[in-house]
Amino acid sequence: MADHSYELYIMPSCPFCHRVLAFMDDHDINIPLRDITTDREAEQTLIDVGGKRQVPCLFIDGKPLYESLDIIDYLAKNLS
Repeated sequence: MADHSYELYIMPSCPFCHRVLAFMDDHDINIPLRDITTDREAEQTLIDVGGKRQVPCLFIDGKPLYESLDIIDYLAKNLS
């Protein structure tokens, strides 16, 4: 994990975010979380970088990865 920087952008009400968070919890994966409902800077970063306000979004070295199953697949292959 030290080779890359990670941030997971989420909303507490998002069921797809819950899916990713449950996987992370089950596999003891800790990534900094950015809640776009309370962190306006994170919300703006999500829009500026990714072009949309879609969560969950895993930023890997500043590049966005969308879709909960794609994020879980990445985490399973690289961090668990």
